[in-house]
Amino acid sequence: MPLDIKALVNSRLGENYDLHDKYVNRTLVKVLRTVGFDKVYARAQGAYLYDKEGNAYLDFLSGYGVYNIGRNHPGVQKVIRDVLDMDLPNMVQLDCALLSGLLAEAVVKRTGPNLDAVFFCNSGTESVEGAIKFARCATGRTRLLSLAGSYHGLSYGSLSITGNQNFQNGFGPFLPGAEQVKYNDLADLEGKLKAGDVACFIAELVQGKGVNIPAEDYFPKAQELCRKYGALFICDEVQTGLGRTGKLFAYQHWNLDPDIITIAKALSGGYVPAAAFVMRRELYQKVYSSLDRCVVHSTTFGRNNLAMACGLATLQILDDEKIVENCAQRGEQLISRLRELQKKHDMIKEVRGKGLMIAIEFQEPGPLRSKMAWKAIHAVDKGLFPQMVVTQLLNKHRILAQVAGHHMDVLKILPPLIIGDKEVDHFVNSLDDVVENIASFSGPLWEFGTNLVKAAVSSGYNKKAAA
Repeated sequence: MPLDIKALVNSRLGENYDLHDKYVNRTLVKVLRTVGFDKVYARAQGAYLYDKEGNAYLDFLSGYGVYNIGRNHPGVQKVIRDVLDMDLPNMVQLDCALLSGLLAEAVVKRTGPNLDAVFFCNSGTESVEGAIKFARCATGRTRLLSLAGSYHGLSYGSLSITGNQNFQNGFGPFLPGAEQVKYNDLADLEGKLKAGDVACFIAELVQGKGVNIPAEDYFPKAQELCRKYGALFICDEVQTGLGRTGKLFAYQHWNLDPDIITIAKALSGGYVPAAAFVMRRELYQKVYSSLDRCVVHSTTFGRNNLAMACGLATLQILDDEKIVENCAQRGEQLISRLRELQKKHDMIKEVRGKGLMIAIEFQEPGPLRSKMAWKAIHAVDKGLFPQMVVTQLLNKHRILAQVAGHHMDVLKILPPLIIGDKEVDHFVNSLDDVVENIASFSGPLWEFGTNLVKAAVSSGYNKKAAA
């Protein structure tokens, strides 16, 4: 008797957090319950999630940037059903499947002419692992440079080049030769490249943690320095790629010519994990340099039919529905509206971003009472204040957003690239209301903040902040 998945889900929906507490990550469950994120979502469509009671939540998190084309897009659904109906051979391994060839062709049409060889894998961290592995092999060098504050993934190679100790603590030692470069500092980059032993410099064009963007001339000059000293220049487009910043790829904002780019997240269409790294053909062939090395780098599920079909569908949807163009327009609209809010609220320090990858940074307010409350909550942990904002957006206005990173007063939004005036208005008006209320540091919102502090202290956040 086949599994009746609909009946199973319908009968047990609502047990989500109890099941995870018992069998999966109970620490995450505790955090979600503490900050009021323990919602039970039953359905999703486009830019919205729906709970068991049918309430709509505006999704300004997008699965950390997966849902560029929106959730449950019918175009991707149809392609998946069609592929299943065809009973295609899948993952034969000792063959060259059609769908992976077609997706590689479609990717290269968008990245070429110099980025013309593709390797498919399953996730962002795997694409980064492959990129630095190919860089070492192609150059014969071992050192790996990345930017301070960067995030490239959580497996050992990608974690070694991630410039964030919150993810690294407890997992060392890391790859030898991995080193961070001071952010926005070309002199430091050149000083590290001069030794002539650097395989690659890898960078997020817009940093995911904090949504940081360097000076306008930084990346063009960094690319020149890499060429000068023989290091490969790798653009990590895992989150920024496929339209997120208002261009198909973020490197296009600076007319860059990288040696390798990494792609993931949105390539999946939100269904089947799909990722890739794309490079110059001559680099590719330095890895697959002889017949006996034809599978020297491989992955079992990387070219599976469903992932490839989702990638093909996603690229076509981006083109047909002019989603990248909408992202650029809505990004300008949102940033402009949020900067108007900045003039109204002295607690908003800065609004920054590209396309629909946007950060709102907060700062200590002016009034004495507000200053005292600000200092009190920051004495426990700097990340608690923006968490208050995020929680109020969710519980009062049904908007899902996120804190931009550890120990920073930054709210980050990653809306689906399909949003319109309605969603922009709802977010801006809701944030205005939350900041207006939170600035007083009184009433129910401040009571919630006090409870959050107590929960944080009992969980050991105070020890972490003091370390």
